[in-house]
Amino acid sequence: MDRRDCLKALASFLAGSPLLPAQQDPFRDHSRVPGLKELLTAFDFETVAYAKQPRTAYDYPAHGADSEFTLRRNRQAYDWVELVSKRIAAPGAPQTSIELFGARMAFPIIVSPTAGHGTLNTDGEMATHKGAQAASSTTMVVSNNSTFPFDKVAAAATSPLWVQLYPKQSIDLDRQYLEAAQTAGAKAVVVTVDQQASVYERDLHDRNLGGRGAGTVSRFATAPRTGGNPYRVSEARLWYEWKFFDDIRPFVKVPILAKGILTPEDARICLDHGVDGVYVSNHGGRSLDYGPSTLEVLPEIVDAVGGKVPVLFDGGVRRGTDILKALALGANAVCLGRVPLWAVGSFGAAGVQRVLEILQAELVQAMRFTGQTSIASINRSLALTNFP
Repeated sequence: MDRRDCLKALASFLAGSPLLPAQQDPFRDHSRVPGLKELLTAFDFETVAYAKQPRTAYDYPAHGADSEFTLRRNRQAYDWVELVSKRIAAPGAPQTSIELFGARMAFPIIVSPTAGHGTLNTDGEMATHKGAQAASSTTMVVSNNSTFPFDKVAAAATSPLWVQLYPKQSIDLDRQYLEAAQTAGAKAVVVTVDQQASVYERDLHDRNLGGRGAGTVSRFATAPRTGGNPYRVSEARLWYEWKFFDDIRPFVKVPILAKGILTPEDARICLDHGVDGVYVSNHGGRSLDYGPSTLEVLPEIVDAVGGKVPVLFDGGVRRGTDILKALALGANAVCLGRVPLWAVGSFGAAGVQRVLEILQAELVQAMRFTGQTSIASINRSLALTNFP
């Protein structure tokens, strides 16, 4: 045998080795990843994001708290709401635009604040903003934990931006952050009040497998023990008081929303403190496990608010019919968290544009099937609820 034949024989031997399958990830499908134009639903984007991303990068936005019961319940709740079909309606496309805080929006759809887009795409939140701009100038809320600073994200596109805040105990730090965001063009401030101290078991397992487990609060915490905190749980988000909204009002010149409201009582307290919008959310099932789904509590919160301020909603939204159900139960607008992350992690700005356009088209179709001529015509007579 000459040298070439020897190398061929060696290559054949190695290729036939039973050890090779051990080098593949048995948890992933290794078939061809579809192209952008082949993706037809929001669920398709999750499949592609899972195929393209390292496991820890995918798991960080995917996980829920503890056993992920609430994460699953957020999706299951849509099965408990039926839509009433009214076939005959006025001809022509339904009117999908709304006015929110004095601004016109082509659709009642907003990109929720989510952290770390830069782990999914090199352009991070800037890519998400460009995609939102291309999809009927969709409003985007920039996370307090964004990969890129707010002013840099704002410079990437022209669609409206809001800013999210995790309150800090130093009011001076809150002031600096919020004033800088407002100077850069933030049209509203979303204060998150529900994310206290969570354990993400999926991240803990990733760490055991050698991953970084981003954002995890370990249940085996090693923080210093203090007199008021004997369990060594991080105190970064355990001090919130309603008075915080009164404290930041003097230097916030745009609408303020409270994100993480799940009870009528808290909604009424928001009104007492002059909050401009109530945002129904359980942090995508990432805060308290075994809490209710957001869709279940939405109607009673809408009743408590009584139309005094807009009510926003998120939690498990994946289809146009999901959006219609939330609107029928009283939400003024619906926010998307994981869906844009799958999109930016799959195809960058183009992916975000496409997934938003898919959901916009699905909403129009659902409105046509149920005889709705405008967002204003949607009401509870459209939804039959069967919550357990």
